[in-house]
Amino acid sequence: MPFALLLLGLAVFAQGTSEFMLSGLVPDIAEDLRVSVPAAGALTSAFAVGMVVGAPLMAGLARRWSRRGALLGFLLVFLSVHVVGALTGSFAVLLVTRVAGALANAGFLAVALVTAASLAGPGAKGRATSILLGGVTLACVIGVPAGALLGQVWGWRSAFWAVALLSVPAVVAVARSVPAGAADAAAPPLRGELGVLRGPRLQAALLLGALVNGATFCTFTYLAPLATEAGGLDGAWTPGVLALFGAGSFAGVSAAGRFADRRPVLVVTAGGAALCAGWAVLALGAGDPVLLLGLVFVQGALSFGVGSTLIAQVLYAAQGAPTLAGGFATAAFNVGAALGPWAGGAAIGAGLGYRSPVWVSAALAASAVTLALATAPGAVRAWRTGRA
Repeated sequence: MPFALLLLGLAVFAQGTSEFMLSGLVPDIAEDLRVSVPAAGALTSAFAVGMVVGAPLMAGLARRWSRRGALLGFLLVFLSVHVVGALTGSFAVLLVTRVAGALANAGFLAVALVTAASLAGPGAKGRATSILLGGVTLACVIGVPAGALLGQVWGWRSAFWAVALLSVPAVVAVARSVPAGAADAAAPPLRGELGVLRGPRLQAALLLGALVNGATFCTFTYLAPLATEAGGLDGAWTPGVLALFGAGSFAGVSAAGRFADRRPVLVVTAGGAALCAGWAVLALGAGDPVLLLGLVFVQGALSFGVGSTLIAQVLYAAQGAPTLAGGFATAAFNVGAALGPWAGGAAIGAGLGYRSPVWVSAALAASAVTLALATAPGAVRAWRTGRA
């Protein structure tokens, strides 16, 4: 794999840290900016919505730019809005910076996915995707707990400064390592690229991605209260539980990188079935701390292993949309990231307890497995005839 892919992974790490770190900072932000906790929680929703809208929008905007230029532009905007966020005393300004940061993050990831696939070469999209998503999983392992720790010691603004500083070496790395001529010489017409969305294999991959990611973030969002209220763990365990999920995620994308290009249907169907069963066992056995901790790792591995494979399948199925394929994948997965936590919160709000989001995750994973099995024969035929 080209070294430039690892450097793109560094940028994704910084952006993933920003996306997830608010889970440990919301109470401090609410107190400092004198808003309610639910209002501060809207910062997370704003970021997710920005990712969903921004992925295809920013990919379309950047389709005539060089890939290095687009990546640098998105990174510089991302860095700048975090500096503004760290300095502002206005909740409204902070909310705007989260949306702007999400748009830049979405644009960067959309272009980075396509760039990584082209740098890796034919038949290696799964491995390239696993390297990029390794940055997201490391954000869960290192970035999110570190952000929570920084917030506790030096206040929530220090976490924003840390993300800005992390972005600086990423800017230098992209400027020095991504080929200047990586852009497509002649991008297809926009209408033609959008027409690729009508393909049934691409539609299935996008829907599967949304379902699996919805299941993942439905439980991940409420992992802290699940561990403390249902599992009986002390609150001091929370950073460790989040890091354990992230460690499993990193293991999952690393393993999936070996099989995503050769056995995608097996990874999605068998992995999805194991994922569904794991969520159900976690919902039933969350009261046992040892079982809970073990399943947190396993479910992190399965969630991101299956998820990274599905992103690679989107890139394979959208070869007729070389500039928008990454935007399609990013948008679909962030639809799941937005709707999953909403569904889990609705279950908790209905008085069903902190185990209820895990049951919602199991239901979403079961829906994904059903869809995968229904579309598997067509996917296998497409795979054997050239991954079209």
